[in-house]
Parts: sequence; structure tokens; C-alpha cells
Amino acid sequence: MEGMTSYIIIGAISAAFIVLMLLGSKRRKEEAIKKMLSSYGSVNKKEYDHEQMMCIPHYFGQHRKGHFTIDDITWNDLDMDKIFMMLDVTNSSAGQEYLYSALRTPYTDKEKLEERERVISYLDKADQDRAKLQTEFFRLGFTRRISIFDYLSGFMKLEVKLGPVRYLPIILFVASIALMFVHVSFGMLAFIAMLITNVLLYFNEKASIDSYFVCTAYIARLVKCARNVSELDIKALESYLSDLKKASADLRPIIRRARFITDPRAVSGSISDTVLEYVNMILHIDLLMFYSSLDLVKKNTDSIGKIIKIIGELETDIAIGNFRRTLPFYCTPEFTDKNRRIKAVDIYHPSIAEPVSNCIDEEKSILLTGSNASGKSTFLKTVAINSILAQTVHTCMAHELEIPIVRLMTSMSLKDDLESGDSYYIVEIKALKRILDEAAREESCPVLCMVDEVLRGTNTVERIAASSQVLKKLDEMGVFVFTATHDIELTYMLEGTYANYHFSEEVKEDDVYFSYILHKGRATTRNAIRLLGIMGYDEKTIEAAEKSAAYFAETGEWKL
Repeated sequence: MEGMTSYIIIGAISAAFIVLMLLGSKRRKEEAIKKMLSSYGSVNKKEYDHEQMMCIPHYFGQHRKGHFTIDDITWNDLDMDKIFMMLDVTNSSAGQEYLYSALRTPYTDKEKLEERERVISYLDKADQDRAKLQTEFFRLGFTRRISIFDYLSGFMKLEVKLGPVRYLPIILFVASIALMFVHVSFGMLAFIAMLITNVLLYFNEKASIDSYFVCTAYIARLVKCARNVSELDIKALESYLSDLKKASADLRPIIRRARFITDPRAVSGSISDTVLEYVNMILHIDLLMFYSSLDLVKKNTDSIGKIIKIIGELETDIAIGNFRRTLPFYCTPEFTDKNRRIKAVDIYHPSIAEPVSNCIDEEKSILLTGSNASGKSTFLKTVAINSILAQTVHTCMAHELEIPIVRLMTSMSLKDDLESGDSYYIVEIKALKRILDEAAREESCPVLCMVDEVLRGTNTVERIAASSQVLKKLDEMGVFVFTATHDIELTYMLEGTYANYHFSEEVKEDDVYFSYILHKGRATTRNAIRLLGIMGYDEKTIEAAEKSAAYFAETGEWKL
């Protein structure tokens, strides 16, 4: 009797411990959800590592065909990874990877942008509906530094191994138990033989597919998320929820099957996990459920893709609403039908802590002059980034922005290509050639290009001769060109074709002051030599340099 009481006490304590662990886990999850919901409108504080940033673009890489996309040169020139991080308050891999893909796939259809704006505006105001969606996306979660596309592509390559042989472990188990009732000794021997055989076969087969178990679990969470979201009563999103319901209908059995499939990296050590693990070793239930899930997914590949797209769209729209609340001010773009037209009021760069905003109203391609660090490159990047965000997240960092729908390309932060052996100049001309090739394609929208220090990789005479002709050619092809240069000669050679703008600086005493304000016309200040004095160069060197510059300005010849 005392022994029985001891067992009851131990069992009760164990049960209480398990309940407390489950309640603690549930409470932590609820607190995390509450914190996530209350942070809407806050700056993203996620941390990213190299491995993670290498995985996020994989979904985009497989969905870029058939669309104009922001190419790698342009994306890197503009440091768009940083802009992505500013926007990325997503809570699932589907949302995160879709957001990245959306930023690299500008819409050329105004109707799609108008629909995106409708959803963004609704979710930004409808706190309760937004919270319901965010909660479901939070429960869906991330795929542990593996792209959702990588999960699916690897999963889909596996062979479905179903058929009568898949049920053999269960049949042998039942048969050995039944044999015990007929003959105990033979039954026990058969049972032991069955255990050894089933366990050995189990580990042999599971070793080849073990890494895909986590994939099944995430797909099940994805389908469950789609089911839960589709059952929400949100009239403004009725078409999205209806499509989710249709896409997830045939996939819902995977939710039940995934309960038997334990991810070895997520096993908690609880009694239920331990029992399930032993049951799977003997009966191979998780293998049966795995292959039946694989078969189901293969038959509904398009539905999986549609679920990811819809969940990604909704989570992206929430992220955009959050991003807008972190900005000093913003506007939605006004798209003009003119190929070359920009009207910007107080346009600024989103990732600069205290940006200086600028205004411009122009219908010609633009030549920017001014000294180093005066603001030329930043202005080019400001216009380019706002152009991308206008056509992707329908949000511009300005009080007003009128701009055409374009195909944006840049040639700015180029480097020598050591792998191919290409010099800086070769890299430059290749980057410019790709813009000319893109402009030659017959598309419904023009090319907008940003070129910083065109052909800087060669000597002055050839640079001016070649760059003037390249810029002239781009203009003749209808490209909307923004280019920064130190070659004042270009402002005269292309006058009438390109509009001249400049940034200036002021040298006072022993320091230089930049206003970062855009001015009409070509640069007229020549402070580069004066800056030598500020940096401590001797007066004799500075005086000689000024005389050489004055002589060239008067005669057109250089003299040392």
C-alpha cells in the first residue's frame, strides 16, 4: 500500500511539473505576442548575420523570371539591404522573404499599387484586425536560417515511398502481439525479433530524410496559418482570405499528420515526446506520415506557392504601415506619363539620421557637379531609393513626389573585379552597357539611370570624349539620366540636352562647410586647392597649384 502511495505521489509531482512547464511556455509565448503587437510603429531592432542575409534572397531568386527586377549592381549601389532591414518587422519566413522579393520587383501596374495602398491603409488603422493577423504570422514563425524556398525545393526532390510495405512494421507488431496469445514463448521471440528489425530499419531509413522533418513541420504550420487566417472575419480582405481558404483546403490533412513527425532539433524531452519517439521507432508512424505528407505537397505545389504569396503580401503590407510610422514624414507617389519628369518637394534619404531634404522640378536629364562630399552621390541615391520604394511599397520620403514608372538601373559604387581580372574601367563600361541594353528593349516604361562619376577609370581626355557620347546616346534613347561628374566640360558640351545642377561648399577659416542643398546651374566654386591648406599643405605648393589652374583656365593648356 505504501509503495502504491509513493508511486501516486511521484506521478502527481511529475504531472504537476509537466503542467507547470506547459503553462510557463504558453505564458512566455503570450508575453512575446503581446510585446510584438505593442511595438507596432517602432523601428526594427532585429539583428542579422551573414548566413541569414544569404538565405533571405533565395525566394526572390526563384520568382524573378518574367519581371523587371532590381539587379545586383543597382541593389548593392544603393545599399538596399539596409532599407530592407528598416522595413523588416515581419514575424515569419514567408513574410520576410516575400518582403525582400517585393522590394526587388517594382510594380509597373498602377492598379496593383493602388490595391497595395488600400490594404496598407486599412491594416494601419484597423488595430484589432491587424493584431489578429500578426498573431497568426508570429505563430507561423521562421525556418531557422534556411530559406523557405530551399526547404520546398529539397523536399520536392524526395521520392514518395508509400504502398503496402510502408504498413509492414505495424502489421508485424500486431502479429507478434497476437502470437503471444497463441504461444507465449514464440510470441515473445517474434516480438523481440520484430523490435530489433523495425528499429534497425527505422534508423537506416530515417538517416536519409531526417533533415526534412523540420520542413514538414513548417509546411504544416504554414497550412495551419492559412486556415486560421482564412477563417478571420475581415471584410476588407475578403478576396485574400477566400483565396487562402481555397489554397489550403486540400492541404489541411498535413496538419494532423505533422503531429506524429518530431523534429529532432525541437524535441523538448517531455514524456509525450519521449513516448512518441519510441512508438515511431517501433511502428514507423512518423515515416508513414512523412511520406503521405510529401505526396500531398507534391500534388498541391501551386497551392503552397499561393499560400506563401498571400501570407507574404499581407505581412508585407503590415510592415509598410509600420515603416511609415517611423518616418519624419512621407507621401504616396504621383506617377506621371512623361518619360522624363521629376517634381520632388523635400525629398530625403531614409537611412540618414538627420537628412537634408531637397526640392527639384525638372523635365530633362540631369548633370550634377560639385566637390567631393558635397552631396552629389547621396542625392542620386535619394532619388533612386525613392523611385524603388514608390513602385514597391508605395511610399516616398518626401512631402510630394511626381515621377514616371520606370526601370531603375545604376552605375555608382563599382569596384575592380578580381575574380574575372576586370579593371575598374572594364567594370564601368560593362555596367553602362547593361543600361544601354536595357534601354534598347521595347518596354512600356522608360529607364531611369543613376551614374556616379561616369568613366572615372580612364584618363581625362578619353573620359570626357567617351562619357559625353555615352550620355548623349542615353538621352537619345529616352533614358532619364541622373549623373554626377567633376568634369565641368560636360556641362558645356551637353548644355541644352542635360539640365545642370550643383552642390556647393563654403570654406571658412580652417574648415569647410557643406549645406547639402541642391542648386540650379553648374558648380562655380573651386575650393579643392584651398582645402589643401586646411589639411596642412605648405603655402608654396598651394600657390603653385592655383597658378597652374589659373593658367589652364586662361589658355586651355597645362603648365607645371
